[in-house]
Amino acid sequence: MARIAKVTADTANAEQTALLDAIKGKLGMVPNFLAVLAQSPVALNSFLGLHGVAGAGELDARTRERIAIALADENACQYCLSAHTAIGRKTGLTDADMAANRDGGSTDDRAAAAVRFALSLNKNRGALTASEFNAVRDAGYSDAEIVEIVVHVGMNLLTNILAKSTEIDIDFPKVALTARAA
Repeated sequence: MARIAKVTADTANAEQTALLDAIKGKLGMVPNFLAVLAQSPVALNSFLGLHGVAGAGELDARTRERIAIALADENACQYCLSAHTAIGRKTGLTDADMAANRDGGSTDDRAAAAVRFALSLNKNRGALTASEFNAVRDAGYSDAEIVEIVVHVGMNLLTNILAKSTEIDIDFPKVALTARAA
């Protein structure tokens, strides 16, 4: 059971209702993660703003999901792994690619460099060697895309921490964590 209750139509104040209605209008549902985040409308607005900016950049949707899947598994966040597996499928990722993401790579060589870079950022809290940093650049990522990868790591770390610490109920098809993540 979740440690923090999700905001529902019955419990929401006017500001929360407006936010949740906007999310439902865009997604067709309100994921439990966002309903818990709605406990603080300021936090939810901040997250939605960052998510919107991060989604409008140069990094393609499949690479963003590859990173989210890899980080969720690495950080042992079953909620995020389940959510991003479902979202990843909608972006066209295959089961083989998502398995490779969870294993720290990708079936696409260029995307594999982004996943490895993201995992290194996560593991080393941003303290990378020159070779770790140059590997993503050598794979053809621009400075803008590299900055966006860093932003996605930060955003996913935020979601992983919130989902795990509050034990948000999984409202997507559950995906088991790998043995290395558990």
